Amino acid sequence: MDVFIPLIGSPLLWVTIVVLYTLKKGIYFVPQNRGYVIYTLGKYDKTLSAGLNFIIPFMQSVAADRNLKEQSLDISSQAAITKDNITLELDGILFMKVTDAAAATNNITDYKLSVTQLAMTTMRNAIGSMELDECFQSRDAINATILSAMTEATAPWGVMVTRYEIRDISPPQSIREDMEKQMTAEREKRSVILTAEGVKTAAITEAEGLKAARVLDAEASKAEQVLNAEAEKEKQILEATGKAEAIRLVAQAEAGALTTVGEVAATDSGKAAVTLTLAQDTIAAHQAIAAQSTVVLTDGKTGDNVANTVAKAIAVSSSLKLPSSDISEI
Repeated sequence: MDVFIPLIGSPLLWVTIVVLYTLKKGIYFVPQNRGYVIYTLGKYDKTLSAGLNFIIPFMQSVAADRNLKEQSLDISSQAAITKDNITLELDGILFMKVTDAAAATNNITDYKLSVTQLAMTTMRNAIGSMELDECFQSRDAINATILSAMTEATAPWGVMVTRYEIRDISPPQSIREDMEKQMTAEREKRSVILTAEGVKTAAITEAEGLKAARVLDAEASKAEQVLNAEAEKEKQILEATGKAEAIRLVAQAEAGALTTVGEVAATDSGKAAVTLTLAQDTIAAHQAIAAQSTVVLTDGKTGDNVANTVAKAIAVSSSLKLPSSDISEI
């Protein structure tokens, strides 16, 4: 103890202590994503960035140490009234970051509390401009509205709100029951509509099937009629062609016969045969007339004509040397 008493009373020791304390007050190592706000004699002077920094001891001081990272703030549950006078309980979460440490220190007392209060007020205003159904269906629109309003309001504070999200919207119990009834009614309505649409679709499909079947039947009948007509046409063409060919062949045969008869008739014996044939035909004609009629009109010379015809036939047959049986038939 006696050893430390001289050291404590030594001026050199106190000078060393003062120098070390002064160095400590004048040298600062600022971490990454931090901002030290420096005041000189109570007035803002500068903001120290990350790394080694020097200030004037006792004249300058660190007024605030600001976190420049993005931070999240919980927005506690609060009541808000919708446009159709329904009270809702809402809470959310807000993401923000300090962009200007000096403004966050000099322009606002507590930027976190101020941002939280502003978010709650803006959320109530956004909910008050919407009806209940819109609040549930338009969360993104609510978030965007709150974010836009807060971005503009917090700019002078050196704070930037990057995102706002509503976590939960809780309507009163009576509204929940009404919403469940409405949802049940909507589901039943959709079920009825779907059933009706199914019946409608089935009826349309059945009608289209019947229509298609009738069209196919008509087309098949038409095709059958066309085929029958073409077959009948082909039949008639073939029959006509056959008849024409038969007529042509008969004509050719008759022409050949006439040619042969003509050639034979050009001879003496042929002339006699022609005369005989004519006489036979004449006698047959007279016999037919006599057999079918009771009254026969003649010129009064029928007997002579018949006798002459018979005489000529006998003469011709004699010249042709026909058998006596043929002459007796005449």
